[in-house]
Amino acid sequence: MHVSMKWLKELVDVDLTVEELVDRLDMTGTAVESVRSVGEGMEGIVVGSVLVKEPHPDADKLSYCSVDVGAGEPLRIVCGATNFEAGDRVPVACVGATLPGGFTIKKTKLRGAVSEGMMCSAPELGLGGDAGGLLVLPPDTPVGMAFGEYLGQADTIIELEVTPNRPDCLSIAGVAREVAAITGKQATVPASVPAESGAPAHRAVSVEIADPDLCPRYTARLIRGVKIGPSPEWLTERVTASGARPVSNIVDITNLVMFELGQPLHAFDAATLAVRDGVAAVTVRRARNGERLTTLDGQERVLDSEMLVIADDSGAIALAGVMGGENTEVSGQTVDILLESACFEPTSTSRTSRSLGLISEASTRFERGVDPEGCVRAADRAAALMAEIAGGTVAPGVVDVYPMPAAPRELELRVSRMNAILGTDISATEAGRILAALGLGVETYNDGDTLRITVPTFRPDLEREIDFVEEVVRVWGMERVPVTLPAGRGRIGRLTAHQRWMRRIDATMRAAGLNETMTYSFVDSADLGRVRMTVPDDGLLVELVNPMSEEQAVMRTSLLPGLLRSVSYNQRRGVPDVHLYEIGTVFSTSPGRKLPREHGAVGGVMAGLWSRPGWTGDDHPLDFFDGKGVIEALAEDLSPRHFQVRPADLPWLQPGRSAEVLLDSKVAGWLGEVHPSVAAAFEADAPVVAFELDVEVLLSTARAVRTYTEVPRHPAVTLDVALVVDESVSVERVEQAIRKAGGVLLDTVRLFDVYRGLGVPEGSKSLAWALSYRVPDRTLTDEEVRPVHEKLLRKVCGAVGAELRS
Repeated sequence: MHVSMKWLKELVDVDLTVEELVDRLDMTGTAVESVRSVGEGMEGIVVGSVLVKEPHPDADKLSYCSVDVGAGEPLRIVCGATNFEAGDRVPVACVGATLPGGFTIKKTKLRGAVSEGMMCSAPELGLGGDAGGLLVLPPDTPVGMAFGEYLGQADTIIELEVTPNRPDCLSIAGVAREVAAITGKQATVPASVPAESGAPAHRAVSVEIADPDLCPRYTARLIRGVKIGPSPEWLTERVTASGARPVSNIVDITNLVMFELGQPLHAFDAATLAVRDGVAAVTVRRARNGERLTTLDGQERVLDSEMLVIADDSGAIALAGVMGGENTEVSGQTVDILLESACFEPTSTSRTSRSLGLISEASTRFERGVDPEGCVRAADRAAALMAEIAGGTVAPGVVDVYPMPAAPRELELRVSRMNAILGTDISATEAGRILAALGLGVETYNDGDTLRITVPTFRPDLEREIDFVEEVVRVWGMERVPVTLPAGRGRIGRLTAHQRWMRRIDATMRAAGLNETMTYSFVDSADLGRVRMTVPDDGLLVELVNPMSEEQAVMRTSLLPGLLRSVSYNQRRGVPDVHLYEIGTVFSTSPGRKLPREHGAVGGVMAGLWSRPGWTGDDHPLDFFDGKGVIEALAEDLSPRHFQVRPADLPWLQPGRSAEVLLDSKVAGWLGEVHPSVAAAFEADAPVVAFELDVEVLLSTARAVRTYTEVPRHPAVTLDVALVVDESVSVERVEQAIRKAGGVLLDTVRLFDVYRGLGVPEGSKSLAWALSYRVPDRTLTDEEVRPVHEKLLRKVCGAVGAELRS
């Protein structure tokens, strides 16, 4: 929001310096993004007097002029305009000056003649008006005067960052109200009651709202007999200072009122509207799927039923709250104006503007919420200005369709409660004064302790008592709140159990060699297809109402797509070894559910090598078992009662290299090597090992209390055995059979070799195990161990079909 200090001072008596005002605005929650002087944009542009105007020696349509700019020798300037003569005063951009459009003036030659500057037209100076000739100034204008000073543009522009909950501050009147509350002054609101004459508006215009849920109010005024032309200087100055480009008197008036009162307006050429039974019949309705509208920018737009349009009997004539249509545009031949002042539903306007890529000052205001009670006031103000500036006559009456009137809210503020929250001693009188200065209705009762407050419709953000506490303290002065230390008795700070476990998971992932990353929660809806994942039968994707782009239109259901993009990003920039993990949230929803489900997840990706070959480097590419090792380290730290990795067929993972992770018989997640086609879809080089675990399952099976066993005092008896089994028999199955057959004497079981090759039948593998036998009270003898060991081998061979390898 651009605020002109000159304009602001017309509405409120500001006796602060710009620096002091900026500080006060910052302290009251209205952040200031920048402060600039308008005069800076006119540096090097001065008033010149044309001394000589001669034909160019080598060009019939150019003039060669000598121009006095009040400093040194006259400048030689080549000019193509014809609307001036010797003796005229004109704005001159000297060498080095930069025009508002960003064009810098240089000394140059035009058709062989040296030109040392440029005489300017009004549009070239960003002022609007006739582009066909120079801006000729009054003959008494002082030569050499800075052009910005001549225009009275010695102004300061403050750019405010207005938060989405404060649509009332998207206007000069709203900012003036804020400044008045801060300074204790009185703000005035521009008010205009147009002089009316002629046939009433309702005889020429009718309005119907077919979808009142998207348009709570629509008003229309009719202004007859206008003359389209350039705007007066004061109007172009204000429009330019507000950040808009002057176009014509009618368009500039609608922009001026929008910046002044915060109510966007739109002007239709009334003669272009379709007539039904002698009146222009305007309908506010949803667009039809596939309906087309050519907007003011010349682009044909394909609409859908989620968009709101203004229509007549010929079809759509404007996108409600976004942009008008080309077929009803105000032009130089326009005589009668139908002026729209309406209130449109914010979400609908936002969806339309973003889906079509049409974001404007008007759509920004409608998205944040326009005051429906301000529609008529803005229409009256604009109609009066059109009559004054464009010479029109205002038809009596306003065509006003208001099916759902907005009612002010009635709330209360307990002054004692406010002071208890803030630790202050603000009186009820002072609190009431502040709230009244902000435009709220205030009554005192209950012995002065309670304020009954009427919240006007332009403040939709004030909904609860605590909102009034904030309003009072930000204007009263946050810096005046006494500084105190909070009481410490019984308030020992500590981490929650959940926080402690999450930090342990973090630490384990880092200790395992992974680096933490953070990816976007917003993803492309096509990512699920790329990773071959599907939404559960009872689930839906969580779609964003206002996505930043199509690639970030839904909330993620898995961490994998974002992690694969990180792998691809690094590999394509010369980083082949990628070891990343992320702790984040995944989302899903289901039909009829208001809020999405949120689940914590731990995900990881590993690609390349652990380290490059060297003194300690290992050139073995990372594979399934490296990922399994990371999860085993995590399971060891969380200490579930039972940890298992079992084969699973998952579409996004390599067959035979994919598994489910189970903790205490609960499926905690998955692990495996990403399928090459999935990796290719994200432009990542395979192999890529990935895993994803459910935080809820991890924490529900984690055990804070550990069971420890005494360090053994007696040595173990260790026997090695090699078992030949079929390739289809898993190591886990063999280990389970060994432990089951070992009885109380078997202490540890360790696999130390897997062999395939000479001496082992094709289709089989040899698993070599180290079995340790031990009891706590003595050293076992060979006579005690041997029978147990032989019995174990018989049972295992029978259970898994193994043979002893000789």
